[in-house]
Amino acid sequence: MEWNALCALIAEQLDVNAEDLTEDTDLIDDLGVDSMDAVELIVAVESATDIRIPDDAADHIRTLGDIISYLAEHAEPEE
Repeated sequence: MEWNALCALIAEQLDVNAEDLTEDTDLIDDLGVDSMDAVELIVAVESATDIRIPDDAADHIRTLGDIISYLAEHAEPEE
């Protein structure tokens, strides 16, 4: 998932301005994500990317950069 698509998804899910998001944006401290928001966000990212994010991995995701890194590490290699 590329950066602009992730920002658009986050903005839609959390009702925030996509232009205000950076890789250092903290989901909890900056965006006020609670446990229900986090589950919904992970499901939305999984649906958009077809990459499963297990609970133990999701527990370590704090920033938007963490999401991008996880997706990059687990994406199918392009041929």
